[in-house]
Amino acid sequence: MLYPLKLQPVYKEPIWGGRRLKEKFGKDIPSDHTGESWEVACHPNGTSTIANGTLKGKSLKEVIETYGIDLLGSRIGEEGIKKFPLLVKLIDASDKLSVQVHPGDEYAFKHENGELGKTEMWYVIHAEPETQLVYGVKPGVTKEQFRQGILNGNLEELLNFVDVQTGDVFFMPATTLHAIGKGLLIAEIQQNSDTTYRVYDWNRVDSSGNPRQLHIEKALDVTDLSDVTGKEKVEGISIHKGDHIRTYLAACKYFAAEKLQIKVVSHEMINGEKFDILMVVDGEGKIQYHDGQETFKSGDSFLIPANMGDYAITGNCTVIKSYVPDIAKDITEPLKKHGISDTDLRKIGGLYQIL
Repeated sequence: MLYPLKLQPVYKEPIWGGRRLKEKFGKDIPSDHTGESWEVACHPNGTSTIANGTLKGKSLKEVIETYGIDLLGSRIGEEGIKKFPLLVKLIDASDKLSVQVHPGDEYAFKHENGELGKTEMWYVIHAEPETQLVYGVKPGVTKEQFRQGILNGNLEELLNFVDVQTGDVFFMPATTLHAIGKGLLIAEIQQNSDTTYRVYDWNRVDSSGNPRQLHIEKALDVTDLSDVTGKEKVEGISIHKGDHIRTYLAACKYFAAEKLQIKVVSHEMINGEKFDILMVVDGEGKIQYHDGQETFKSGDSFLIPANMGDYAITGNCTVIKSYVPDIAKDITEPLKKHGISDTDLRKIGGLYQIL
């Protein structure tokens, strides 16, 4: 019988990375400029391995190929087994990231060798004081102004900068221009894609003195210049049950994400339709299931198999839970039973695009 699979991450070392993944979570990072920890990944550019139990040492790809629907659930289908749908990361921005954009599915499939598009969500684990990020452009910016801003090196004056605090949430549809700011530690839930079009890199150079590659024409093809001001941050919807708080953060056709703030226990249902991904962003505790338990601490990530049966998360902790949703069954119907209106449902990131 399958069990909660603890994942050993894949580390990436971009020029903007730092040491916070070690300092905050005790991760065995490869260098002092480690910017990304691919916590749950099954992609050609990085695949997690199992760190516990009888499957220890096997890659997530191998386990998916062996267990298929039993691991990922009937909701996924054969396409989901061929290409795992999600990529879950921790991002340490010791310096600001480039201004970038990701394509949607259709454009990525056509221009990036069948790759997926990239819609994503950010949960801010920690923000240094006075930190900002880029979310879209200022109101009224035209495509020609955008092009000239890139070519003339004055793109910054066209960008929409947003103040960021610990606990903020941002839902980032594909085609939204963005940049993570210096001093942010972020949990990212995204489509399983590594396609990024770099628009502007603050005139930085790499260790060899060369500027990083830009992807201007592709970025011009896909960037949505619609007005986003005042719509950047996700409010979410919180449901209280005793000391336990479940906040629905995001829900779109690709993924859903919930923040579980647990003081004692949270009971989670799983019935063979979907897998769950648990990323522990604070505290410690245990995952208890019918055959045993797995302990965890801050910074650990687990994949909960679809056929494992119901489980409980115990401890004093904050966990980001993500999965591939049935919007009605997992989101709208349960929340309407709690008296949440259609208008309030739009506080969940991404749901406004569906309702």
